[in-house]
Amino acid sequence: MSETYSLSDVAAENYERLFVPALFAVWARRLVDLPDVAGAQSLLDVACGTGIVARTAAERLGPESVVGLDANPAMLAVAARVRPDMSWREGDAQALPFTDDEFDVVVSQGALMFFGDRVAALREMGRVSASGTVVVQVPGRLDHSAGYKTLAEVARRHAGPEVVDLLNGYFAVGSHDVLDELFAAAGLRIDEMTSWQSATRLDSIDTFLEVELLPLADAHEVRDSIADECRQALRPFVDPGGAIAAPIEVHLIIGRAN
Repeated sequence: MSETYSLSDVAAENYERLFVPALFAVWARRLVDLPDVAGAQSLLDVACGTGIVARTAAERLGPESVVGLDANPAMLAVAARVRPDMSWREGDAQALPFTDDEFDVVVSQGALMFFGDRVAALREMGRVSASGTVVVQVPGRLDHSAGYKTLAEVARRHAGPEVVDLLNGYFAVGSHDVLDELFAAAGLRIDEMTSWQSATRLDSIDTFLEVELLPLADAHEVRDSIADECRQALRPFVDPGGAIAAPIEVHLIIGRAN
């Protein structure tokens, strides 16, 4: 998931159990359905987390044609447990441990905003892509993500700046201008950028708050205040059965080496 945001073993298991089916599995299918990805002979998934993109790609390309790389051993342990027949590598996205042109296509989902040097990571992805094609999928703009905009507004009223900053950090590369600058600086041109509306789907508001925000707020009174207000503020995104679908904008970008 991230080069700077480390997860424990328990958190990695929870990521696979909650975040993948709630959000990232749908993203992965959309990414892998792209012709550049579906028609590749080999693929590298950078910052693969627990491996949902790599696993989805392997359904088309075969497990021997896909490699997943992440800096977090806990994430990779889950990936290896789920798909022991696939190749999982520990490594730094900003200095990929692969030779030039080693893969037909290189992809990365939900991670660019967390890299310490985003340009270096994109440049490295381009370096190891034989076709020069790099596909990245990231959260879009907070103002176009109704569920998360609501959550951020509540957090701003109750939590400290570190909590608000981390939540805003998910959307740090959501601006089209920022993405244009990053890709250009990495020697990549953006051939296509598609913005679409997804949603984080969980069984209740309480589960949504548990996985998205509340672990970041240390004080119990802060957690309680956020939860109490969010149960009302997020109600428009809750169905009659109590499940939540919190809207979030997503950008899917196809970049190619200049």
